[in-house]
Amino acid sequence: MRTSLSSSPSSSPRSSRRKLISAAAVSAALLTAATTTVAVAQEPTSQESAVPAALTEAAPGTPAERLIVGYTSGAAEAKSNKAAEADAVAKGKEAGEDLDFQRRLGTGAALVDLGADLTKADVADVVAEFRADPQVAYVVPDRLNTAKADPNDTEYAKQWDLFEATAGMNVPGAWSTSTGTGVTVAVIDTGYVAHTDLAANIVAGYDFIADTAVSVDGDGRDSNPADPGDYYAANECGSGIPASNSSWHGTHVAGTIAAVTNNSKGVAGIAYGAKISPVRVLGKCGGYDSDIIDAITWASGGTVSGVPANTNVAKVINMSLGGDGACTSATQSAITAAVNRGTTIAVAAGNDNENVSAHSPGNCNNVISVAATNRTGAKASYSNYGSLVDISAPGGQTSTGTANGILSTLNSGTKTASTESYAYYQGTSMATPHIAGLIALVKSANSALTPAQIETAIKNNARALPGACSGGCGAGLADAAKTVAAVSGGTTTGTTYSSSTAVAIPDNGSAVESSIAVSGRSGSAPSALQVGVDITHTYRGDLVIDLIAPDGTAYRLKAASSSDSADNVNTTYTVNASSETANGTWKLRVQDTAAQDTGTINSWKLTF
Repeated sequence: MRTSLSSSPSSSPRSSRRKLISAAAVSAALLTAATTTVAVAQEPTSQESAVPAALTEAAPGTPAERLIVGYTSGAAEAKSNKAAEADAVAKGKEAGEDLDFQRRLGTGAALVDLGADLTKADVADVVAEFRADPQVAYVVPDRLNTAKADPNDTEYAKQWDLFEATAGMNVPGAWSTSTGTGVTVAVIDTGYVAHTDLAANIVAGYDFIADTAVSVDGDGRDSNPADPGDYYAANECGSGIPASNSSWHGTHVAGTIAAVTNNSKGVAGIAYGAKISPVRVLGKCGGYDSDIIDAITWASGGTVSGVPANTNVAKVINMSLGGDGACTSATQSAITAAVNRGTTIAVAAGNDNENVSAHSPGNCNNVISVAATNRTGAKASYSNYGSLVDISAPGGQTSTGTANGILSTLNSGTKTASTESYAYYQGTSMATPHIAGLIALVKSANSALTPAQIETAIKNNARALPGACSGGCGAGLADAAKTVAAVSGGTTTGTTYSSSTAVAIPDNGSAVESSIAVSGRSGSAPSALQVGVDITHTYRGDLVIDLIAPDGTAYRLKAASSSDSADNVNTTYTVNASSETANGTWKLRVQDTAAQDTGTINSWKLTF
């Protein structure tokens, strides 16, 4: 049941009294971190000195108001909400605080509310109670994250970031091979505001903001990821923080990835054949780890209690957001599970001109951490850096001229939505969707690639930065055309021949075949012949799949495997068929080698 804010402080839910902070507040806190630490050390507490400050703060200088608690797999609290609630109450009693179990996250961790107005010493006492319990695998604060971009309102101009020889990402050279077709990218951000240059590529997403003080839209979680605006008044996000207009940040990010292209208007998306699933986690003053963790889980096909199953599972996640501190076990758990489900995650390194090692999720494992470059190909002045950065991409720098930013889709409304527009932004938020778009191009070109293989391909095919980077900018500047060509097995003409005639595959029976007649070509087949296969089967490990050339030569595409229990085969194989004559009848031969499962060849294609 949804609840709205009450006008009576005494009757409002504790989540409605959250004190959120903005990116500016985080920056200000960093300037006084040393002083704050000294003051905290002098507070009279028996527990705090044993608990690292990072485990007590939602952001530097701000005590956590919620904790994310992961239990060991054998603990009752790992499975039972009732047990988790009882544990929270018991530990709160020991620490002298009133704790409340809020909900189960998609990773299985428990979200525990600490109430309002706790000091860091109070939080430390509670954290110490959880850490002392051998059934607790980890306990971390529910930290606040903020969008990683510095917006600037501008007029329309060319997208140098896609094609300029000096510091562009060489995107047009990839489009003859891949435009991202068949890939869904989840943009975990502020949501989506309607824009005609994006609408055709938007599919269903979700609003994961549970706290109505953050959501702005008047309710908690629901299936509507529309961005109502994230503006705030002076001091609303922290003392001394000036007012800010709505950013429409998620829509700008989405446009860079998949704005509709060749439609005689607006901007071009890097993977304009892909689809965008907007997943809302950032609202007024930012967004919490707990919501982001559930968003990662759901977007990648995992289960989140109380949220309908995702019908648009994303193979790419873009997170142009971040907060301070180490990557917590809670966040890492969600990321690792998503990657294990086959989803590649691109994240912003951050805009603090600091080492990314101190900024999450850019410092997490199993992500592609992205630094930003300017129009000369040097590290943008604001971009984070370090050994944990994987790759660099254009993020723009408007201090050298507005047109040196990244142009994308936006809205002209300063608070609520008004007319659609385009604007230049700068930030690692803008660099990250360049990589998310490239991942979509790569995944579309070769759907069999794992997240690790995709990351390796992007790194191996990057070019050296044209400009300077002090501190580490990863493998270099990403090159879309070179990367896509590498994963596609070489250059092809792009001509496709296909068969959509369904052929039943008998259970543990004889091989069946589907044929494609190729004509009108001269010479041999290419050394990188693409064989796209769409087979429905309830245990694909039973299947042996071969491509049969016109002269009868068999090319093994897939062997049987008793350890591969997943459903279906929907992928593209690359075959060196240069010794074969192109013209003639090619066949896809499929045999089910074990009992109890059935399937169908739905379609297949050859791309020369």
